[in-house]
Formats: sequence, C-alpha cells, structure tokens
Amino acid sequence: MHATALGGAAAVVSIPLAWWLDRLTIAQLVIVALVTSFANVVFDVANSTFLPSIVSKEQLQSRNSLTSGTHATTQLGGPSVGGLIVQALGAVPTLLVDAAGYLVSALLLRTLPERRAEAPDRWPPVRAMIREGWRFVVHHPVMGPCMWAATAANTVCGAQHALYALYLVRELHAEPGLVGLLLAADGVGTLIGAALTNQVTARLGTARALIVAGFVAVAGALVVPLGTGWQGFAAFAAGNVVFAAGVVMLSVVTRTYRQIASPPDLLPRVMATVRFVSWGAIPIGGLIAGLIAGVLGGRVTLMIFVVAAVCIPLVLLASSIRHLRDLTDYRLSDESTGSPPHRRQLAPEVQADTSNP
Repeated sequence: MHATALGGAAAVVSIPLAWWLDRLTIAQLVIVALVTSFANVVFDVANSTFLPSIVSKEQLQSRNSLTSGTHATTQLGGPSVGGLIVQALGAVPTLLVDAAGYLVSALLLRTLPERRAEAPDRWPPVRAMIREGWRFVVHHPVMGPCMWAATAANTVCGAQHALYALYLVRELHAEPGLVGLLLAADGVGTLIGAALTNQVTARLGTARALIVAGFVAVAGALVVPLGTGWQGFAAFAAGNVVFAAGVVMLSVVTRTYRQIASPPDLLPRVMATVRFVSWGAIPIGGLIAGLIAGVLGGRVTLMIFVVAAVCIPLVLLASSIRHLRDLTDYRLSDESTGSPPHRRQLAPEVQADTSNP
C-alpha cells in the first residue's frame, strides 16, 4: 500500500512537470491514468486483506462501514474542494496538491503496524493462482451469489453514471449548480447506508439484511427516473439516496463476509476476483446504457436498467442465502484446510431451521 501511494504521487506529479517543459501528450495522460488505476486496484485488494489481520472478526463490519462512510464523505467534499482549488490555482498546480495527497497517504501508511505473510519459496504460476481464486468464489454457495448480486448492482451503477448528467440537463433541464447538488445525493445515500448497516444487520441478520438491501436498491432505481420539473428533481434525489444506501449495505456486508470466511492464503485472490468481475460490469453498463439512450432517451433507459437492479435480490433469493439469518451460518466442513467449496454444508442447526423457511 505504501508503494502504491508513492507510485501514484510520482505518476500524478509527472503531468505538471511535462506541462511546464511543454512535453505533455495524450499518451502520457493515458499512461498516468493506467498507473493510478493499477495502483488503486492493488491498494484496495491489499487494504481489504490487511484489515482482518489487525481487526477482530466482531469489529470487521463496523470498520468496513466506517471505511464506506469515509469514502462517501470524500465523494461529497472532494469534488467541491477540488473545484475551488482549480479555480484558485489553476488545473496544473492543482495536480501538485493531488500528488501531495498521495504523499500524505504514504506517510500515514508508515504508521500502520507491520504484518508480513510468510511467502512460499516458489510461487505457483500466476494463471493457476487466478484460476484457484476464481473457482473458490464462483463455486462458493454464499460468495458466488453475492458476487453476481454485486455485479448486477454495478451494472446499474455504470448505467447511472453514464446517464445521470445527460438526463438531468437534457430531459429535466436542470441548471449546472443544481446538477452538482443532485449528483451529491449519491454520497448522502452512501453515508446513510454505512451508518445504518450495523443496526439493520443486528436486527435482521446479515443474510436477511442483504436481501432487504437488494429490494431497497430496486426501489431507489425505480424512483430515480420518475416525474418532471421539481417533482423529477425530488424523485431523482430521493431515488439516488435510497439506491446508494441499499448498495453500500450490500457492499459492506458481503465484503465483511469474504474477509471472515476466506482462507487467509486465498483472501487476496478472492478480493481481486470479486473486484474484477463486479467492477468490470461498470463500464459495460455504461456502454450499453449509452447505446440504448441514443435511441430511446435517458429516462426510458434508466427504467430499463431497473430490470438489472431486480437481479440483485433475485440472485440472492435463488441461492442458499434465502434460508439463512446470518451469512456465517453457512459453514465449512473443514474450513481450516481450505477444502473445495462444493464440500461446504449447512451447519446442523441451520439445516433444521431451513426445513421451515
């Protein structure tokens, strides 16, 4: 994580340096985008893997909720602060501020307690490790459905991100200032969802809360494109808040379960597999939404993607999750050995309970 922060700083600072030397090119911008994106992926996987080593299982969900809430706060405040800095200093000097942020991150990461995993003398082929992580997640009776539910959610998110500004400006005729305010509703919903996750899961159980969160996300996606004028603005804001709250609850609960239930040696590959599949749906959703919106318009396209949102709870209901109160009720037959997922069985008390769902 420390290395990715320093790498991100070096990549970003190269842009103003090239600008001042009059050598900045589109190719360099693309390379910087690739480097920072690669660093973000490695950082997030390492962060998700590192957290369980310093936090007890009982505190994992609350810490993940706090992480999501912090991310929502930066989503709300970051663009506004960035805009003010750009206005005050200009675009190029602002990138130096961005690079300084990476350096501050690197300094803070140096204060973390050191945790080193014992590396094998010889690593298996990369393709074999990827295949093992893929098989573990896909065949897992809980993680597999959760990954596909997250993929459905991110498909909708990709469509929304591609269409929201266009929909607000062209179909609701919102002014630029109002567009920014309405788009910030996503961060508000994320904060609300992160704050409520622990309370909801304590009352309902993590498995049931997951299904409820799926239906909440569907309701939000359905409300977003309703109405015109100020009613349309209100529906957009309310739907955005509700959808984001449902999605962040799903994210926190499933991420926590992966951290608890994955064998330690497989956890990085589990996190990377889920991220690759679910986050890979975002650009696909955006591309499909753009193609459909070019023919049918933004409102109709957003309504069509409600069908994808419905897949979130349906995938969960079609799996063993519907029989559980908590995701951890589904246990390994011999978890310590990391046996294949198809050997997992319901715990005896859960088997008895599921006879009368």
